[in-house]
Amino acid sequence: MPENPYLKYISFGSKNAIILIGFLYNKRMTSTPKTLFYAPLLLRLDALLAPERDAVANMANLAAVLYQALPDINWAGFYVLKNGVLVLGPFQGKPACVRIALGKGVCGTAAAQQKTLRVPDVHAFAGHIACDAASNSEIVVPVLHQGRVWGVLDIDSPVLNRFDETDQNFLKQAVEKFIQHSDLR
Repeated sequence: MPENPYLKYISFGSKNAIILIGFLYNKRMTSTPKTLFYAPLLLRLDALLAPERDAVANMANLAAVLYQALPDINWAGFYVLKNGVLVLGPFQGKPACVRIALGKGVCGTAAAQQKTLRVPDVHAFAGHIACDAASNSEIVVPVLHQGRVWGVLDIDSPVLNRFDETDQNFLKQAVEKFIQHSDLR
């Protein structure tokens, strides 16, 4: 198996075990490929979300884990679609905009288009809604349930061009785990 500083591989005869020994990716570990960082984090999310079916509880825990684990972010949370408007859900970070219309800002646009938006410079995004002036880049992943937008996962960063394709793939997988383990209504 490949070396991974976050996992310990132990062999028990014909059985193998993987022990998660850490999940924080910090500035001292930036030489570690993100994929090696994200693999154990997905295992941790699966273990955390699986025993609970309540969507609010799972949104809160997912936002908290992402906020604590991801480097160079200043906001992580959810907006839930209610009566045609995205309404603030559980999050970590500074107070945020409470309601966002579909098609407005990065969150509303991602929801309206039903696709992930990765914005390297939010100040260059037409119609950007500045909830926190310190945010410079953003990624928004729609939460799709039964072919419809249920909400969005929103991550902001004070760093320009913070999010890449690896981040996008991981966050999509994290949203899939949330959907899998939550009762969405």
